Amino acid sequence: MKKPQSTYPLRLPVSIKAEVERRAKADGISINQFVATAVAEMLAAKNTAVFFAERREKADFTAFDRIMRREGPVG
Repeated sequence: MKKPQSTYPLRLPVSIKAEVERRAKADGISINQFVATAVAEMLAAKNTAVFFAERREKADFTAFDRIMRREGPVG
């Protein structure tokens, strides 16, 4: 079953479009698939950055410092 899709007219500078065409052809995929994957990768990167920023806000750095100062097993 196909996932729902929408269309979006995309304007790219000629040089970027040429590079996308070249890379897509080298990868054996369509330009559309290349662009969709690139957008998905950018969204994943940004979502990951937001995730870690939110985690950082909740961090207890005093506890972290205390844990890091503990002596580990000698072995």
